Order: sequence, then C-alpha cells, then structure tokens
Amino acid sequence: MESTRQNKIARLLQKELGDIFLLQTKAMPGMLISVSVVRISPDMSIARVYLSIFPSEKSAEMIKSINDNTKSIRYELGTRVRHQLRIIPELKFFIDDSLDYIEKIDSLLGS
Repeated sequence: MESTRQNKIARLLQKELGDIFLLQTKAMPGMLISVSVVRISPDMSIARVYLSIFPSEKSAEMIKSINDNTKSIRYELGTRVRHQLRIIPELKFFIDDSLDYIEKIDSLLGS
C-alpha cells in the first residue's frame, strides 16, 4: 500500500519525466515515449519508471538507450524538481507492454 507522499512524488516524477521524454522525442520523428506508471519505494530512494514506447518494435533498443543515459535523465529531473524534493530517487526504466498484451488478447478473442 503506497502512502499519500509516495503517490504525490510518483505523480510529480511521472509528469516531469513525461515532459523530458516529450522534448527528447521531438528530434526523432515517428517515435513516441510516454511514462505510464511510476512506482516509488517506501524510502523514496528508487523509482521504477514504466515506459510505453511507440512503435513497439523499437522498444528494446530505446529502453537500452534510455538506461545508458539514466544519469543525464536523472540530472535533468533533478534540475526540474529541486525545489520539491530533497533527494532525487535513483531511476530504473522498464517497458510497459500492457497495450501489446491487450492487443494480443483482443485478437485472440476476436478470432
């Protein structure tokens, strides 16, 4: 059960990371990255960020690129939320494949 503080911080991180990825993907036409969920640990030290990447064929290489640039993303996040948070959590990025899963189930039920 997440506390109210965890939920507030998770929403703040989701909004700011979404803005960061929106700016970064403007340079790459035909690419869309959205932050679907942020889960933060009870001690506020680790944030698990689930990304929805379109097109999904490029999701594996994009998540690898994002994980390679975690430090710069965390720094950018820190400059944006430095007045709200004392410690910027460590970021861990994962692919949110729930939409692909829903499509697969939908196609199986439709057949």
